[in-house]
This record gives sequence, structure tokens and C-alpha cells, in this order.
Amino acid sequence: MIQMKKYFALLPMVGLLFVACSDDDDANTTTTTPDPDPVVITSGTADFSNYVAIGNSLTAGFSDNALFIAGQEASFPNMLAQNFALAGGGDFNIPFMADNLGGATLQCNPVAGNRLILIFTPDGPAPTHKTGTGTTEISNKLSGPFNNFGIPGAKSYELLAPGYGSVVGVANGTANPYFARFSSEESATVLGDAAARGGTFFSVWAGANDILLYATNGGSGVDQTGNLDPATYGRNDITDPNVLAGALNGILQTLKVNGAEGVIANLPNVTDIPFFTTVPFAPLDPTSESFGPQIPALNAQFAGLNLVFQALNVPERQFVFSETAASAVIIKDEDLTDLSAQITGALMMNGVDSGTAQLTGFLYGQARPANANDLLVLPSSSIIGELNPDALDLLTNTFGLPAETAGQLSVNGITFPLEDQWVLTPQEQSAIETALTAYNQTIQGLATQYDLAFVDANSLLNELRATGFPQSNGSVVTATFATGGGFSLDGVHPSPRGYAILANAFVAAINEKYGSNLPGVDPVDFTGLYID
Repeated sequence: MIQMKKYFALLPMVGLLFVACSDDDDANTTTTTPDPDPVVITSGTADFSNYVAIGNSLTAGFSDNALFIAGQEASFPNMLAQNFALAGGGDFNIPFMADNLGGATLQCNPVAGNRLILIFTPDGPAPTHKTGTGTTEISNKLSGPFNNFGIPGAKSYELLAPGYGSVVGVANGTANPYFARFSSEESATVLGDAAARGGTFFSVWAGANDILLYATNGGSGVDQTGNLDPATYGRNDITDPNVLAGALNGILQTLKVNGAEGVIANLPNVTDIPFFTTVPFAPLDPTSESFGPQIPALNAQFAGLNLVFQALNVPERQFVFSETAASAVIIKDEDLTDLSAQITGALMMNGVDSGTAQLTGFLYGQARPANANDLLVLPSSSIIGELNPDALDLLTNTFGLPAETAGQLSVNGITFPLEDQWVLTPQEQSAIETALTAYNQTIQGLATQYDLAFVDANSLLNELRATGFPQSNGSVVTATFATGGGFSLDGVHPSPRGYAILANAFVAAINEKYGSNLPGVDPVDFTGLYID
């Protein structure tokens, strides 16, 4: 029996802290410089007296896979509101969670998990859910008024959906728990409640979830382009661009009705975030004590199948693990031609019993090694090399294999191909890119149509990933997972320092459009990684 143990771990994380010091060389100088005249902060042509923000988790301040008080305080709208206060801005009220854990319940049943923290294990640093029981109970309604209508998980069209803040709807999966905490009534819409605040200035950053949920679930949803009925969509589907355009247009029409000014941001390329750039396609380490010794047996096990792949003129599908270099994981690619029948037939012609031949065809008919064009999602790091319990059950109870044999064939990414939710293939990435291009064209057009300040968040993320952003203390904020300072531990949402960089992009766009001179914030004043 080939014994498989966990062999994959995140690379060691260094550089978690940056320390700077300076010498006061001029301590004894007697020369004084008069203080400059104070800068008067003005709003230009904008009116910041009542600022309302609407969007999704990025607007709420979601971080480390949760919504919690400290993250909400570090949201980019709250940073904007602090700037607006310097130029006539009023109060900015936030529907705070009950604690800094982030977990939430509905009648004592969990509906949201605790935030992630970085712990250090013998295998290296690892994001882990913070222990404890969250005290946020969804049914305990908050009384407003509120200014931040960032709703984690919301898609563009859901911001206009009646009942999206229904406590009863949360239980049956038709409503959002974060909005249900502070919606004005069971039938309320996010847009309706936001509009009721009568904002004089607004920010809109919505639409990321219309594509992100498809991506983070490995493309396991459906591209709904051409389907204009979101009521028929699955949770992980890509929203039709016209549906998104209609939703955003409806939001802007409503918020602009009383002459309010505002700012809108486009969507970043979701495949550029650490969630997709951290786990390599070839993570199998031949020096690993639990994997390396198994390589000869694995290669022998796949030798007959590889001959079949050669005979079928698909040598690129062969499984060969290197004893000297990192090897790719095996994945299931649903866009591949299914060769199950051909594999079964070829093996039987070469004397393999029908049961084994059929099982081999079933397992590897749409399998191939991952390559540099594939993107493995961040959570795959915790399951690669682990026993797949569903596969074990299938092979034991459906195919009737002995437990020992079934265990051998149930190792994620090695003997059992990684399933769809763990990998974004090039075809799935293409669907994402096509939708993103259409979404951002719409957003750019709406910014012009409604005469709004415009933030190119897509370019901002590209710059963050390519070069990073130098800071006032000499550090550089990058998109590197955990150590870069730009993203939180969920690999999707910014850290407080990342949100500060975003806030400054919003400030710059607002200043340019409305002639204000808001100062922005110093990202160094905000943490790049929560350390408990």
C-alpha cells in the first residue's frame, strides 16, 4: 500500500514586521523655521455633509474572511468619511458587528465564521480561524440611521432585491445576514434604505461578486451571459453583463435623483489576487519525506495508463512525477474530451480486467497534469495530498474496492484528480476575463453618463501586483500573500493598509473631479497584517 500523508505546506513567511529608526542629527541646532500657513481643506463643488456608501464586502471593510469591528473601522468609506469631515462632512454611521471575532448566529445557529489569524505550526505559518464564539446575533436588529451599506456577499442585482434584508429569509437562504441585521423592514432593499438617507455624496463599488464567486469556487458555476433572469442563477454563476448594467444604472439613477454627487469604481481582475497566485501548479516536493519515497511506486502505477495516453495521441495527459524537481498536481479538466471509454477499451485489450479498466477510465478520462496556465485556489493548499473522504466513500461503496486500495486512489491531486472547485482552468479564466471586460466598460460608461468621479481599481491592483506601492517609512506594499501588506489572510480582501491605498485612490479621483483638496491617509498608519 502506498501511504500518503500531508506533504504540502505554505512557503515560510518572512518579513512580517518592518522596523524603522532614525537619528536626530540636528538636535543641537538653534535655527528655527516658521510654521507654514495651515492648509484649508475644501470640498470644491461637492457636498460631503451626508455621505452614503453602497457596495459589497469591499465597501463594508471585510477582511481576513470575516466582518468585525476593527475591519469595519478600517473600511475605505470610513477613511473617506474622516477626510470628508475636514471639509464639511457629517457623521458616518456604521452597522458594527458585536465584536472582533466576526462570527455570527441566527437563533444560535452559526451563519458566519470567525476571522482568520496567522498561527505558526511545525509546517510553517498557517491562516486559522480565531477561536471563540461570536456574539453577533442576526435577529437582534440595529437601529439606524446608517451610512455604510456595504453588504458582504451581495451581487449587483441583489442590492435592488426586496426582502434581501429579511431575517426569515436568512434562514431559508433568500436573504443576506449582514443586511438583515440593520434593514429597515423585512421587505426592504439595500438601495431603498441607502437612498432613504438622502445622501449628498455617495460611493458605489459593486459587481465584484457577480464574477468573484464563480472564480473562487474554481469555475464550478455557470456563465449566464445571455440569460437576463437572475432569478434562475445559481450562487456561483457569472452574471450576464446586461443584468449588471441594469442594476448599476438603477442604483445611480436613484442616488442621483436629488442632485447628489459621487464616485464609482471599476472592478479589479479577480484572478490577480493572492487567492489565485499563491499556490503553485507544481507543489509536489520530491524531498518531502511523505511524498518523495512514493514517487517510484506512483510512476509504476501510472505506466500502463501513460502508454494508453500515448496511443490516443494525448501525451500531454501523462502522469510522471519527478524525483528531482517539483511536480504538478493531477486535475480534472471538464473541458477536456472525455476519454473514459477509450481508456477502458485499450486497457482491456492489453489484458487488464474489466473492473480495473473501467475504474481507471472513470478516474482519469478527463484528467491531466496542471500547468502554468492553471490557477489553484488558495484553500487547495489544505487538501492537496490529503485523503479525499468523498472519493474514499465512492470507491469503497460504489465500486466495491477494499478500503486499502480505495485509500491509495483517493489522495487529492496525486491519485485522485483535483476537482473543479479547486482549479481555474484557462477556459474558465477566459469566461471571467470576457465578463470583466464587459462589466468595466459598463462602469466606465456610467461614470461618464452620470458625471461621476471614477476610480480605476483594476489598474490599481495591476500596479500593486507588478511593482507594489512604496510607503513613507521606506516599506513597499505588495500583493504577496500574508507578507506583502496589501491583502488580508483570505487572499481576496485587502488588509487595512490595502484599504488605505484604495481610499487614497478614491480621494485622488474625487479631488480631480470636484476640485476638493482632501489630504488622503497614510497607509503606514494602518496594519498590513493583524497579529494577535
